[in-house]
Amino acid sequence: MVGTVLVSHSPALAEALADYVKMMAPTAPVACAGGLEDGSFGTSYEAIETAIDTVDGPDGVVVIVDMGSAALTAKMVLEDRDDARVRLADCPFVEGAVEATVRAQAGAGLDDIVAALAEVAAKPKV
Repeated sequence: MVGTVLVSHSPALAEALADYVKMMAPTAPVACAGGLEDGSFGTSYEAIETAIDTVDGPDGVVVIVDMGSAALTAKMVLEDRDDARVRLADCPFVEGAVEATVRAQAGAGLDDIVAALAEVAAKPKV
């Protein structure tokens, strides 16, 4: 099953979103990389690496970020890993997390999940 990593500047936001998606996709592997090591706001390269390792498996990992430096830091991690099974998705944080985990639990592959997340990004909310 494809794993999902939620990267946020806020530990509380990442954890709350993980709790939220687990209600809809309880068996989908989800890990958070929220905030810095001391619990403050920010983005941690090491936390992203650890989160990816936590949910990594043969089906791969999709990384979803909230904004700004979370995206930049996640890109650095993925460039250093150089692993095609770990992909960064450009999508809204909440909607993307729901879509990714529900599809993962349903057995979708990494390519299908990333493609679906691109569609989520293009959908207007109103």
